Amino acid sequence: MTGQEARDRLLDRVVAHLAAHGLGDLSLRQLAAAVGTSHRMLIYHFGSKEGLLVAVVRAVEANQRALLASLPADDHAELGRAFWRALTDPALRAHERLFFELYGQAAQGRPGTTALLDGIVDAWVEPVAALERARGHAPEVARTRARLGLAVARGLLLDLVATDDEEGVTAAMDLFLEMMVD
Repeated sequence: MTGQEARDRLLDRVVAHLAAHGLGDLSLRQLAAAVGTSHRMLIYHFGSKEGLLVAVVRAVEANQRALLASLPADDHAELGRAFWRALTDPALRAHERLFFELYGQAAQGRPGTTALLDGIVDAWVEPVAALERARGHAPEVARTRARLGLAVARGLLLDLVATDDEEGVTAAMDLFLEMMVD
């Protein structure tokens, strides 16, 4: 097994553990023990606890983008609703909390977290803009619509992790999707 394969398998175990148990105030040593490795191996592969958590967020977001790409794109509103149902799955709540915690730390410049900001918007805007272009929107309009959609989704997810009001945020997303259909 290559070093990259070992890193990827270790990251998968950490992602699964955090999805099931959340981060809470786990130390790197406790997290390592929970996934069957040592804290030294985590540091070797990820540099620090913050580096590991950034890798977790990136992996979860990559999985979410893959899910979005796999959904049928012929009905824009239904695509949005299906994706929203996936994002609001209670099994992802721990990952969403971690995302917002790290996003805030990265925005404040906390060492070890700022790498999260690299591509944190564009990694989503471009694939969603491609869907918008396929629907006939000019490139700049498509990009703006994609960025608006990202901002609304992230805002509603933050609302969800803060309030646990799944019904309210889903109603807001449904209204947003209706407004975006044209």
